[in-house]
Amino acid sequence: MRNLKIRAYQTKDKCKVVEIFKSNVPKYFAESELEDLKCYLGNQIEVYFVAEMNDEIIGAGGINFEDEKKTGIISWDFIHPNHQGKGIGSKLLQHRLELLKSMQNIDTINVRTSQLTFMFYEKNGFVLNKIQKDYWAKGYDLYEMNFQIRNYPIVVGQRL
Repeated sequence: MRNLKIRAYQTKDKCKVVEIFKSNVPKYFAESELEDLKCYLGNQIEVYFVAEMNDEIIGAGGINFEDEKKTGIISWDFIHPNHQGKGIGSKLLQHRLELLKSMQNIDTINVRTSQLTFMFYEKNGFVLNKIQKDYWAKGYDLYEMNFQIRNYPIVVGQRL
């Protein structure tokens, strides 16, 4: 993991990112999501990163914004199967969470994932809000989760 580097996505990374995505179909993503990813990479990126090890891209993940940039959305993250289970996905997620936490206007961080990966986000502090069956494709349910990053105000008289 010493050789892990997270850097900003560049247009020249698209083919490799798509290749890594395909290596996660159908285990984590429906094949029909490939066109959505290509559209995202071409038109919808706001902040996107790649994870590299020994100068080879092994994963990617992004951030988008909603609610006048008060909500950060964790988007399109995946790691090549040969590198899963080694903490790389967690490092990539933590990189984005730290970036979002540093933005004073961000109150909430959301992720829309599936039943296949929601436990990863749960382990990293996200809370499940909603499930919608067959949302992404048949057999790929939507799991909406959020991560509250601002503490609620302390109520007068509340004990700490």
